[in-house]
Amino acid sequence: MDQLINKLKNIKIIPVITINNSNHAVPLAKTLVDNGLPCAEITFRTSAAIEAIQKMRGEFPTLLIGAGTILTIDQVEQAMNAGADFIVSPGFNPKIVSYCQNNNIPIIPGINSPSLVEQALELNLSVVKFFPAEPSGGIAMLKALSTVYPIQFMPTGGITMSNIEQYLELPSIIACGGSWMVPSNLIEQEDWTALGKLVYDAANL
Repeated sequence: MDQLINKLKNIKIIPVITINNSNHAVPLAKTLVDNGLPCAEITFRTSAAIEAIQKMRGEFPTLLIGAGTILTIDQVEQAMNAGADFIVSPGFNPKIVSYCQNNNIPIIPGINSPSLVEQALELNLSVVKFFPAEPSGGIAMLKALSTVYPIQFMPTGGITMSNIEQYLELPSIIACGGSWMVPSNLIEQEDWTALGKLVYDAANL
């Protein structure tokens, strides 16, 4: 887990991707790598997610790949078998967290309250996802949680180019997840040039 945390800290911005066609996986991964964000969180919101991870892993062995929106243990297994490096869940499910820990699978579960942070600490987690970040109080909430709890956060949800720098300034933030640099419409249009510009701008904040 420490190795994953260091990689996330170095990358700082994690593209959160919803992909509908697995044929877009390789050119999208190339666009990310070529423009300075060698990481992808592929959400399990579509049936193309598993094959997308497989294709990205096959073509880019060193790409850091997360599987997001994981809701079941079956999805954990599917994601890891496809080649994912780590698991991200929108909420805090102790069964999924324990399964991942027992199988040495890095997981970043979602929280948005003090009670959930305490549950995470009870399971010896050092990093959690803060989701949905903006609707849950954003920077003010993270500052409040950080003054009380010895834990680090990866906020996601409502983060854009206009506010991400304020998030990254907080010492408790290891990285931020966002989708503004990988909009689904540009992926569907296969506009890799426009996507590359958005990714480059995000990587060079």
